[in-house]
Order: sequence, then structure tokens, then C-alpha cells
Amino acid sequence: MPDIEQSLRNLTLAPYIVKAMALIGVKRRGGSNMFRHQLSTMAILLDYKITDPVLLKAAVIHDLFEDAPTLPGVTREEIERIDQDGPAVYALVMEVTIRTVDGAREPKSEYLLRIMRHGSGRAKQLKLADRISNLFALGFVHDTAFVRRYLDETRACVLPYAQEVNADMFRELSDLVASREQWLPADTGIAGPI
Repeated sequence: MPDIEQSLRNLTLAPYIVKAMALIGVKRRGGSNMFRHQLSTMAILLDYKITDPVLLKAAVIHDLFEDAPTLPGVTREEIERIDQDGPAVYALVMEVTIRTVDGAREPKSEYLLRIMRHGSGRAKQLKLADRISNLFALGFVHDTAFVRRYLDETRACVLPYAQEVNADMFRELSDLVASREQWLPADTGIAGPI
């Protein structure tokens, strides 16, 4: 394993962090904001000793084009000219961005399966770190139906592929899904009050 300090010594993140600050005002269901989620996703990659500079930079801005596409500085050209990694960072961010075709957003399950089945290795790692961050935040969401959908989606579209991407991240995802499920009220199958 390469020396992590040496790998990160020349990593330039500040311009990407500045771009991600456009997400400070974008709220999340579990509280906080999208900016913190970007940094959390990057921190999860670092926690797994992933030091690929393109992947770390993309993690910092991975939701920028979904959640702040009209803000100043959020353009392909702006990202591509940040540094020598800019074009590869932009390409990776676009790979993990939900697509819109003829005004319709790509269904979430199709989006996840597209990445997990056909995405690059970097896209798959980024999606696993993103999903770990989201599952942590899910602990602060009180909409039971949303939590159930999210856990079901993770189980169906992410977990079957996660083991081959990163066995340790797979274990954490599996543990988080199980943990979040245990806090849900039992599903009785009854549609309403008796």
C-alpha cells in the first residue's frame, strides 16, 4: 500500500471545495446541507485509504450538476480548467450524475444499476462512498416510507454489486442497511387503522 501522506501531499482540493460551496444552501432530508455531504463522501473514500486524486476531487463536487446546475461557475469549462485533473474530474462527475432526457429524469433504480453494472471503477467506488454517506444521514430521516424505499433500493441496486467493487465498503453498507432497518416500525401489511 502506498504511503498515504505521500499520495496526498500534492493534492489540490481548494478550488473544488470552493465550487462545492455552491451546495451550502441546498438542504437534505436528514438536515444539514449538500456541501457537507460532498465532504463526507470524500472523507469516506479517505477512510478506505482511497487516494486517487481524480476520485477525491470528483467526490467533493459529485452532486454539483444535479443540485446547483444554474449557479455561477457550475459549468463544464469551469471544472475542466481548475487543474490538470479537471477534464477527468468532470467526466467522472457526469458519469455519476442522474441523466435527464427530454425533460424526464432517469429513474433512480435505472441510474444506480447503470453505474453499478456498467460504470467505471471510479464511478462505482464513488457511488459506494456516496451511499454510505447517505445511509448515515438516513438515521436522521423520520419519513418511514422514504427510509424503506431507500433501503430497498440499496439492497436491490447497490449491494449485489458492491462486494466486487470493495469488500470492506460492502460490509459497511450491509451493516448500515441492517442498522437502519432495525429502527423502522414493523411492517404489518395493514393499510390503515383497524
